[in-house]
Amino acid sequence: MIPSDTIAALSSGALPSGVAVVRISGPSARIVMESLAGGMPPERRASLRRFRDAAGATIDRGIALFFPSPGSVTGEDLAEFHLHGGRAVVAAFLDAATGLPDVRLAVAGEFTRRAFENGRIDLTEAEGLADLISAETEAQRRMAVAQAGGALRAIYEDWMRRLTQARAMIEASFDFADEGDVGDDVAGGVATKIAALVDEMRTHLAKADRGEILREGYRVAIVGAPNAGKSSLLNALADREVAIVTEIPGTTRDVIEATLDLGGVPVRFSDTAGIRETSDAVEAIGVERARAVMDSADLVLALVDTQSGHGPFARFSDLLTHVKHPMMLAASQTPLDDVATGMSRPHRHILTVRTKSDRPEPHGLAARFGGEWDDFAFDFAISTKTGEGMSALVARVSALAVDAAGDPDEAVPMRTRHKELVADALRILEQFVSKPDMPPEVGAETLRRAGNRLGALTGQVGVEDLLDVIFSEFCIGK
Repeated sequence: MIPSDTIAALSSGALPSGVAVVRISGPSARIVMESLAGGMPPERRASLRRFRDAAGATIDRGIALFFPSPGSVTGEDLAEFHLHGGRAVVAAFLDAATGLPDVRLAVAGEFTRRAFENGRIDLTEAEGLADLISAETEAQRRMAVAQAGGALRAIYEDWMRRLTQARAMIEASFDFADEGDVGDDVAGGVATKIAALVDEMRTHLAKADRGEILREGYRVAIVGAPNAGKSSLLNALADREVAIVTEIPGTTRDVIEATLDLGGVPVRFSDTAGIRETSDAVEAIGVERARAVMDSADLVLALVDTQSGHGPFARFSDLLTHVKHPMMLAASQTPLDDVATGMSRPHRHILTVRTKSDRPEPHGLAARFGGEWDDFAFDFAISTKTGEGMSALVARVSALAVDAAGDPDEAVPMRTRHKELVADALRILEQFVSKPDMPPEVGAETLRRAGNRLGALTGQVGVEDLLDVIFSEFCIGK
């Protein structure tokens, strides 16, 4: 569908700015150019013009460009005006443009939507453009550039092409069997090709977690008993006071987050309420939220203040049991890599951290009870006051996040929509492969259903090219 109206909008950054770019897209773009710029510039060439309103008053002097359809970014006639970036200048220009017949201000995302509707981009490329605009880290930028450039589109369209060919072969086997041009073992050949496609789709879907990490962030839960130093660690990582720090146990009652760029990957640190039994209803809610954060985390930083007196070891054991990770009771018993690599959840890791390492050795009663930690080998010992151990801890978290995110240039499912549609198509194709005796008519319909799920990924669901494929693959009707 090609809209009948013409849209106008500021396409550059917030005003004021050095230069402002106003775009006009639609069938009246030529009229806008002729009316405001005094005539048409050469196509695709920058031209210095004086821009005037309907009364002939000068609005500004700047650059005018015109891109005819269908070779523009939207697939429509597109005019661009480069103005001085003052608020009054842009407002006057847009007033003059929208004062012309059938020209209105665009709504959010309308230029990109028209590009999609006119076949200039598919849905995955549109999503990539949105991710590129919102990218905050280098890895996010590289991922978005690849997707906006058609990396996912190329994969999904190749799968659709192969499904269409397979379906065409099956339909030809029963529609044109008497022509003598269709082989006898069509079903066997199609089954082999679909089995190979299923393997590719499984591999692709297995990388979906990487896409989620790049878009949403690598999730790190900072957990431990009250006053273990969780809020102090979050503040030190963020280099600002994100959380309130006091000597009163239970100060933090809700989840507080800060996001850092580590190795180009967004890393979301969550400070949680201290894990303990409590009769305080509000604090109990905070404890439950802390456990929920642990459940969804990619990495758990389990913090312990070894000088806090008797009992923390038992609470720490319970905490590690909650995340179902093997405990390291002595350095000689369990390698460090085994503690850093989650065992019960494929992508969850845990690091044990002794806090407040700058404090002197305990004396008296605290020393008597502190012995329960003598045989425990922590991964890190840190002090947020002196900075001891912080660089090593951050480096380890960064390495884990980068490894979990994988190669940002690799095309992987980036959104829940991608994962669900690929998974749906995969389930349908697995049914096809598991039933080799499926009637040809049913097999063709099964492949059609799978193709429709893949077509929804790119927004190009359709079967209009099926007949062309049949004629190109077989000498039907010769």
